[in-house]
Amino acid sequence: MPPYWARHPYPTSDKLRHYKLRHYIFMKLIDIIKSGIFSLLPLCPLTGTAAGYVPTPEVLESRRQFADDRFGIFLHWGIYSMFGQGEWYLNYGPKAEEYMKAAKGFYPANFNAAEWVAAIKDAGAKYICITTRHHDGFSMFDTAENDYNIVDGTPFKRDILKELSVECRKQGIALHLYYSHLDWVRDDYPQGRTGHKTGRDASKADWDSYYGFMNRQLTELLTNYGPIRAIWFDGWWDHDEDKTPFNWHLPEQYEMIHRLQPACMVANNHHQSPFEGEDIQIFERDLPGENTAGLSGQEVSRLPLETCNTMNGMWGYQLTDQNYKDTRTLIRYLVKAAGMGANLLLNIGPQPSGDLPATALSRLKEMGEWLRTNGETIYATEAGPFPAQSWGTSTRKGNRLFLHVMTPETNAILIPEGVNIKKAKAFDSGKPMKFTRAGKCTVVHLDSMPDVADFIIECEIN
Repeated sequence: MPPYWARHPYPTSDKLRHYKLRHYIFMKLIDIIKSGIFSLLPLCPLTGTAAGYVPTPEVLESRRQFADDRFGIFLHWGIYSMFGQGEWYLNYGPKAEEYMKAAKGFYPANFNAAEWVAAIKDAGAKYICITTRHHDGFSMFDTAENDYNIVDGTPFKRDILKELSVECRKQGIALHLYYSHLDWVRDDYPQGRTGHKTGRDASKADWDSYYGFMNRQLTELLTNYGPIRAIWFDGWWDHDEDKTPFNWHLPEQYEMIHRLQPACMVANNHHQSPFEGEDIQIFERDLPGENTAGLSGQEVSRLPLETCNTMNGMWGYQLTDQNYKDTRTLIRYLVKAAGMGANLLLNIGPQPSGDLPATALSRLKEMGEWLRTNGETIYATEAGPFPAQSWGTSTRKGNRLFLHVMTPETNAILIPEGVNIKKAKAFDSGKPMKFTRAGKCTVVHLDSMPDVADFIIECEIN
């Protein structure tokens, strides 16, 4: 296998160039010192992560299943939901000591794991990713590491993650676990560029202590909750502006995860090109190759791809955020992601009562209805043979090409050159559709301009 720097060329973004070069060289020097290799090396951009990661057959199968799924649901839920201000509420002013007292009033009486999973499954989603511990440090599972958790720190006294994991297995939904790399309440977490107002004592930073805490919690998650298909990390970016590049010791952590559960994938929402040991590439609020939100400028790798996005504006529950995307918009985003060979991880912020918001449930229901009719053109497909066009995109399954016509400007759908269409028909009715050659391109002719989220044309190609 070529070295990492050859497979992932150094990004050309002026904004990131200087920091990344220093980071790569610094971390490589650490690796050289640790390994005892002192030979001269070319000045190539290298990451500070373990080289030579070879995925297990179990991980490769998880990657295949994940890529086939195409649609998952993200759940941002914790004591921050009680404030109705989103999951970053603690970062904006409250002191950790006062914020943590909210756990004593957290009682999500309406939480029903069976109902949650059933609604998500009915929506056509194939997996769930839930926040086990967000940046506020509160654990939504039964941990022996501290009392600041759903079982020991609240009157609810129930392990919601255990209940959810049991229901996922019963209903055939894969489970992924979000885990924060940063912490705004623990003194031993070395302070980064967020969480400066929470009252932590920066002088007590102790990386070894914090790293041990994280790994013990990850061991609990991968030991006590059955099969976990992925650990979804977040927070690496908290130290991306450090003058001395911060070493998160990811290789050892990734190795531990793969050892504890050989089928468990590793994902990291670090907004960088994938590091060694990772199995999924994440794009936040953007489709792969796009960067409208300013968080996903990294180049697209050959790993399975996932774009995470919100159903409304926030990740965690916010009382005043009722700006939900309509169902047509959500369906089209799912289709566009599939057209790029990527999954959509669509977020819901459950309410403090344990309810999924009514509008979110309505959107899930409508997406499920669409997928029951059209899911064959989304699930287990590959990216189409050409980039997205002004009229829409395409997905492929063997010699079947699905044209997803979403925003046609005319009745003539121009297919780029290199695609040899033998037959074309409307996917919903099976009615044959006329197509003609236009030089090296093909034009499929619509009978009328469709007014639907996605008009699908199935083509047989060579």
